[in-house]
Amino acid sequence: MEVAPPPPPPKPRREFPAFPYDPYPIQSDFMVALYGSLDRGGVAMLESPTGTGKTLSIICSALQWIVDRRQRAKVEQKVRATKTTCCDEEEPDWMRDFIVDSVEIHQVQTKGRKLGTVHNTRSSPRKYSDVRRAEEVSSDNPVEIDEAEFLVEEYESEEDEMLGTGKFKTKRERGSGWNSSDEEDEASDIIEDDVEVTPKIYFCSRTHSQLSQFVGEFKKTKFASELNAICLGARKNLCINKGVLKLGNSNRINERCLELQTNKKGKNVKESKCKVQSGGGKIHRRKASIGCPMLKKRSLQTKLRNEVLDRDILDIEDLIDLGKKIGTCPYYGARRVVPAADIVILPYQSLLLKSARESLGLNLKNNIVIIDEAHNLADSLTNMYNSRVTVSQLDNVRSYLDIYFERFRACLGAGNRRYIQTIMGLTKAFLGILLRDESDTPSTAENSSESKIAADSSLTINEFLFSLEIDNINLVKLCQYIKESNIIHKVSGYGAKVSSLRRHLQLDEDENNIPEGTIISSFQALSDLLYSLTYSNDDGRMIISRRLHLCPENSGEGCLKFVMLSGDKIFSEITEEAHAVVLAGGTLQPIEETRIRLFPGLPADNMHFFSCNHIVPPESILPVAICRGPSGKTFDFSYSSRSSPDMMEELGRLLCNLAAVVPEGIVMFFSSFDYEGLVYEAWKTSGVLARIQKKKLVFREPRSSGEVELVLKEYREAIAPREEGPSGALLLAVVGGKVSEGINFSDGMGRCVVMVGLPYPNPSDVELMERVKYIDRLGESAAHATTFGQPGFEALRSCSQRGREYYENLCMKAVNQSVGRAIRHIKDYAAILLVDSRYGPKPSRAPVDKLPQWIRSHLIFPTGGYGEVHRLLRQFFQFNRQR
Repeated sequence: MEVAPPPPPPKPRREFPAFPYDPYPIQSDFMVALYGSLDRGGVAMLESPTGTGKTLSIICSALQWIVDRRQRAKVEQKVRATKTTCCDEEEPDWMRDFIVDSVEIHQVQTKGRKLGTVHNTRSSPRKYSDVRRAEEVSSDNPVEIDEAEFLVEEYESEEDEMLGTGKFKTKRERGSGWNSSDEEDEASDIIEDDVEVTPKIYFCSRTHSQLSQFVGEFKKTKFASELNAICLGARKNLCINKGVLKLGNSNRINERCLELQTNKKGKNVKESKCKVQSGGGKIHRRKASIGCPMLKKRSLQTKLRNEVLDRDILDIEDLIDLGKKIGTCPYYGARRVVPAADIVILPYQSLLLKSARESLGLNLKNNIVIIDEAHNLADSLTNMYNSRVTVSQLDNVRSYLDIYFERFRACLGAGNRRYIQTIMGLTKAFLGILLRDESDTPSTAENSSESKIAADSSLTINEFLFSLEIDNINLVKLCQYIKESNIIHKVSGYGAKVSSLRRHLQLDEDENNIPEGTIISSFQALSDLLYSLTYSNDDGRMIISRRLHLCPENSGEGCLKFVMLSGDKIFSEITEEAHAVVLAGGTLQPIEETRIRLFPGLPADNMHFFSCNHIVPPESILPVAICRGPSGKTFDFSYSSRSSPDMMEELGRLLCNLAAVVPEGIVMFFSSFDYEGLVYEAWKTSGVLARIQKKKLVFREPRSSGEVELVLKEYREAIAPREEGPSGALLLAVVGGKVSEGINFSDGMGRCVVMVGLPYPNPSDVELMERVKYIDRLGESAAHATTFGQPGFEALRSCSQRGREYYENLCMKAVNQSVGRAIRHIKDYAAILLVDSRYGPKPSRAPVDKLPQWIRSHLIFPTGGYGEVHRLLRQFFQFNRQR
């Protein structure tokens, strides 16, 4: 019998029927480019200006590729089945009939709505790692401390240096993450097979609002009713346990969630062999906790999973409502949907952190990864692996370790005792660095590591270890011990119970009165720092600082901070597993920097790049470089000149003129909150602010992110036309703040965007300068590293082109993100004003060359002073109002 030939390779797709509107040419080009990138596999960077329908284009192209890929797989499978049948005529009929179409299986198992392919099935329930036991202490009742639960299990450590050679003599039970006080209910639970659908798409973006926008666009397409999608979020966003949620801080919420989970199901704890000295007070045994009430019944988790699969896509708010309705945790419920999902929508950290991927059970093998808003991906990635511990955190750990070790010294085995003493020694050594008086350091040690430690400084990992004489400690094994022994919760739990008992007995009321969540966070900060010290010497830097700028949330206290510099090793774990990785954004230039930092081994020809212009016509934008103000003074907002009264007064005159000619809303961006505050106070004193307020209501971006929505709501309402009083509004915002990224100023909210100066980062920031120096020497030998400790501007001057280029790119990426907030759709129009003489055509156009093409190609350099600018603005708004 003649064998059927394999199907011909598919032609490049140019039609995307799921797109709900008639696409503009650039949208069609973008979808074709994305589809082709997924066909090729590997790495691609796709650039489409903000407001061009990028999100919808990604959805319609990527999911169409998934559907087409599965259809091709189905055809190929039938061809293989036919070939097998022809080649084996002796095969019994019953075996040939057993060839099953996996696509059809998946459709049956998911009620005919899914188009996925079964990759793997498991009949056992999913397990959740890092489960911890916690028992709540009531301040109303005195407690007996049952010490047995706080005693670390005996630990044996072999002498070899291999990771994981340490082991516990008694095998600990691993919690499954489920609590059930009703055994009958647990026995009756029906656990559906976890079907791993492949290929699937992992789509991630930076903020919750951007993920919500993606969900909204997804609902506009036919895929919302044909494919499964799940939106993942952090515990802080999805937790519905009021007692946990009220903790507020993300780290404390995470820790408390894990503490509340136990596999002991309320069984009594063994009697302690040791008795705590109670000081004569009456002692009562406390009642055991039964864990989080939102995870008591596994059947409710199954019900939530099935509800999610039966509905169209749910965003975070929908998941919370469904979890409350059913009475079960939406955070863990959403995780159970991942295997059966065709597209998983999740925040940056959940994908880029290896520990988060493992915890969520994300399988990237042969799947698609799409990272949106990828303009700062390299920095965002490395920042996730930074770690920091402060003086107060170290002091908390030292205090609780002393209490614990003093009580249990006689009960601990040699292995536990040695590791705990090592942690105590490291904690005291770290405290010694941060509390050391600079005058204690001999001046003769100017060039030694000792002198580097005396002041705020940056060291390599090896320098740091040698300086503290801790280079002989096996930190890999120590971190393994901390992870496996549960020592963090043992020590913090015991210390919290002792503090609670002392408070009840009115003993040492002020001593060691540290909330349990705080001590756990302190221990975790120390643990993270210790883990950071296990990286390769060139991967990062240790920064020792007593200065406020590194520890803004810990007023004035010193800290040790590890700064990760190398992102390529981290990101390679994703690119090596995934079939394709797509970086998307409004402005991804310069792509060479991204390639060097994330894909150094990837030839430039193997990175596919696509860029398109804006959908708005040229007459809808008016970009102008304003070099001089209304009185003729040259605008110079460099660091040395920007705070002069003359410069701030000239900027005020400019704004008064703009308020008279620009309708509706103006958004003005400053380089920092401090400078915005300085200008605002100067305007208030000089009377400029009062003149502006006669024409526009003035709003200011708040420092607290929780207040941003309220200010934006008031700003939006103030833009509405009024018969009397000010017409429109002015919003004073900050580059890098909440307003500059993720907020859309469409239509009247942003008729004019004003960028004040060039927001270069502070060169005295030690962390920034270490990153600049690292990038400057990428591809060079570590022996040619820039000298540590150079002041910021000196370090910049000593850098080659690559380091200075990175520093300038940081500035212009921030500018591009801010000015791109204004134009959001094809009928929108806005003026973009770049206020600084450095934006001019001479002597250098370097900043201008880094603007997006859709702005750069239409940028105007007025030669007739501010009068020409005023005329251009009046004509521009008059024309677009009539249009």
